[in-house]
Amino acid sequence: MLDPQFHRALAYVVPYWHRLLLVLVISLTSTGLALYVPYLSRSLVDGALLGGDGGVLRRIVLTFVLITIASFALNIVSGLRYTRVSAAILFDMRLALYRHLQCLSPRFYAQTRLGDIMSRINNDIGEIQRVASEAVLATLGNVIFLVGSLGMLIWLDVRLFVVSLCLLPPSLWALVRYRRRLEGRVRTVRARSADIGSFLIETIQGMKLVVTSNAQTREVDRFRQRNDAFVDALMSMQWVTYLSGGLPGLILSGSTAIVFLYGGSRVIDGTVTMGTLVAVMAYQARVLPPLQALMGLYASLATAKVSLGRVHELLDANVEVVDPPGGVTFDQVRGRVTMEHVTVSFDRGEPSLEDVSMDVAPGEMLVVVGPSGSGKSTLTDLLLRLIDPDQGRVLLDGRDLREIPLREVRRHIALVDQEPFLFHATLSENLRYARPEATDEDLAAAVRAAGLEGFVAGLPEGYATQVGERGRALSAGERQRVAIARAFLMAPAVLILDEPTASLDPATARQVMTGYEVLMRARTTIVVSHRLELARQADRVIVLDGANVVEQGSPSELMARGGAFARLFDTGSGVGATES
Repeated sequence: MLDPQFHRALAYVVPYWHRLLLVLVISLTSTGLALYVPYLSRSLVDGALLGGDGGVLRRIVLTFVLITIASFALNIVSGLRYTRVSAAILFDMRLALYRHLQCLSPRFYAQTRLGDIMSRINNDIGEIQRVASEAVLATLGNVIFLVGSLGMLIWLDVRLFVVSLCLLPPSLWALVRYRRRLEGRVRTVRARSADIGSFLIETIQGMKLVVTSNAQTREVDRFRQRNDAFVDALMSMQWVTYLSGGLPGLILSGSTAIVFLYGGSRVIDGTVTMGTLVAVMAYQARVLPPLQALMGLYASLATAKVSLGRVHELLDANVEVVDPPGGVTFDQVRGRVTMEHVTVSFDRGEPSLEDVSMDVAPGEMLVVVGPSGSGKSTLTDLLLRLIDPDQGRVLLDGRDLREIPLREVRRHIALVDQEPFLFHATLSENLRYARPEATDEDLAAAVRAAGLEGFVAGLPEGYATQVGERGRALSAGERQRVAIARAFLMAPAVLILDEPTASLDPATARQVMTGYEVLMRARTTIVVSHRLELARQADRVIVLDGANVVEQGSPSELMARGGAFARLFDTGSGVGATES
């Protein structure tokens, strides 16, 4: 019975069956030709050498040369075609995994190490590809050649065939015994490799903290500890690999000596011709490599099985947000945003939001404030439908977001993050990321609206300038303005600003807010902020605390009331103390 991991992998193979069938036919032809070569030795010894016939000798040599050339050419053709097909199959698997990762919620990424994800996408699928491209086609040829060789051995002499297989049972016992141990060793190696990847990603991203904390030596020691653990696991895996692949082959090679002894005695007795013994020994020599290769494949399949299991674990990660089939689309979105008794709980026990209701009118500016951990980030994730509420509904123009295609939701609702993400690409590519079809005129209008016109004019290559990894070639204020221009190009009905000026100094924040004011005109805007000056510009403010809405109203009303809003921005409390 096929292992469940390999059974699932067959789904990626089936679409390519016709191309694989052609590879199989070519491989069968090549193997059939190669199978005939050892038989030539019988005619060579009995007919040409012992018979003294030069014509037979020349025909046999010519046949051997032609078969060798044809087999070589067919092996190249089948190998190249199979490599291309296997690469396509493994890309489909990697693509399915990448698409699945695009569907997972923020809580998955909060709980899963980036290094572990990358290890499975690169290392595990790379190992599957190695086994598929290097071992599977060779295995097919080895199986065919092994069956053919055994058939020829039976045809040449049944008793010599039986003697040649006398050590097969102990070889298979050794193979099964060590293969079971190998899977555990491989799983440990994959985990230790992921530990190293996670460590490198984390410390490289935090290199400034490492250096300024004088922690270089300490981090080097941690790196060494993880590498030592990896090496120990690798050595343990290699030791078991050698035993599972080499020991069975070593046992089988003893059968060659037995065939020499038994076959030689029969030649001396005259019951077998010299040519038959030579042919049997030639096939015997050809039988051992396929058997050893198949035993080595057994070890390779153990590593591939572990890698498939790790890939399938990611593919089995729960997709919380599902695109509705045949969802409702909008001809025009007014921008009314409503939450009705929304509750969201994570794995921490306490809800992140509990029974939250609100209604934001089209064109209204709503500011959401509250202490850290009060649920503000959860609220933005709900509006973009990165997560769904456990209870209640989130509505856009009276339609439940779960009834609207995700593409439509994210076309009409745009987010500008506290730290906007920029790709290591040109400024133009980053600006057009959400709307790649935007014209140059659209781009220029967005740049003017964001106050970036002078900045772009001063760049050495203008829009073609590379912005660096995560936009590090730009200042924080410039990155915010790029995000404003990118959102302007999207022309959303609802704009969400998540701490839009939190990382900026007051002067830069005021400049950036000028761009935001242009962007916010005539569209619904929801701002998450700790800044009092932003809250004062709102039509209405909602105060979150302890996962609940504790206050809402105009900024002036809430400040006069002296409740949670006023306490949050009390200059003596520290929150917003720098604002005025």
